[in-house]
Order: sequence, then structure tokens, then C-alpha cells
Amino acid sequence: MITTTVLHPWHGVSTGDRAPRIVNAVIEISQGSRCKYEIDKESGLLKLDRVIYSSFYYPVNYGFIPQTYGDDKDPLDILVITSLPVQPLTLMEAKIVGVMQMVDGGDADDKIIAVANNDPGVNHYNNIEELPQHFFEELRHFFEEYKTLEKKSVTVSDFGDKAKALDIIEDAVLLYKKKFGEKLAKAVEQA
Repeated sequence: MITTTVLHPWHGVSTGDRAPRIVNAVIEISQGSRCKYEIDKESGLLKLDRVIYSSFYYPVNYGFIPQTYGDDKDPLDILVITSLPVQPLTLMEAKIVGVMQMVDGGDADDKIIAVANNDPGVNHYNNIEELPQHFFEELRHFFEEYKTLEKKSVTVSDFGDKAKALDIIEDAVLLYKKKFGEKLAKAVEQA
């Protein structure tokens, strides 16, 4: 009999050997999708939360950084720029370039901005200042408007540089360790 251990994507995948500058990212939503998927915290399966109520499409791949814990009590969100859409549950290396800070329903909800480290179409970007101005306008418009038909409010407060993003990631790693304990992290490393 063959036995296999499947680890939870949030807890069973490391943040990455080169974190916080290059992190592992687990993609939940492909660029161009209207489906809002998220990792189910209990099972680790990808769950359809909802189909976006409006005619908006995710402008970038959306996912999370494993073994992190954000202020919104979820894994830290990451927006990964690629030259092509990436399938949900793809594990990829993401090079951090900045952060979009926003308030969703009254709670802080940071979105780390990164480029796919192994995509030659975008991996030449190293800092948020190098990205086209239209990218920021598109991101702001999407996140401030995509919940309007649900009668929910989102405000993008600021775009921060790489240094700010790295600080947020380091804090989220520490919060994860505080919340879930070093014991969980060590168990994952040994698996």
C-alpha cells in the first residue's frame, strides 16, 4: 500500500528560502478570472467564495504567501504579475516589488505586489517605481469598484515601496509563528 501525505497549502509550504525578497506564492485566482477562489482554512482545498457580482476581472494573479498571517486574520495576500495567467493552486517564486495598502470593510488588507521570478517577460522589474502608471490606476479601480454591487466598500489608501512590503512580510511571518507556533513550522520542515 502506498501512503501519501498531502500538506495544507497555507501551513505545509514554506515562505521560501530567500524570503522576504523572493517568496513562495500560492495562486488562488488567475489573472482574467471573475471567480473569487480562496483556500479553505480547514481542508486546504480551493473553495469558490463567489463569482464577482460585476463585470470585473482580476487584473493580476491573486494568491497568498504561505506561513504568513495578516491583520485580516488570513494568509498575507500577494498579487503576482506574469506575462500569462497562472492556474489556481500553482506554487511559484515571486520577487517582491511593493505593496498596495487598502481598507476592506473597515479592516486593513495589504496586498503585496510581486513579479514572477521565473517569467522573463516580467522578472526584469525590481521595484514598484518601474511599473507603468496605468498598472496602479487599473489596480486601484478594480479593488475600489469590484464589490460595489455587493454594497461593500474598499478603499486603496496607498502604494508602498519594496522596503515597506518587506517589513509587512516579516511582520506577517512573525504573526504566523506567534499564532500557530514554531511547533507547526518545524513539523512542516520535517515532513
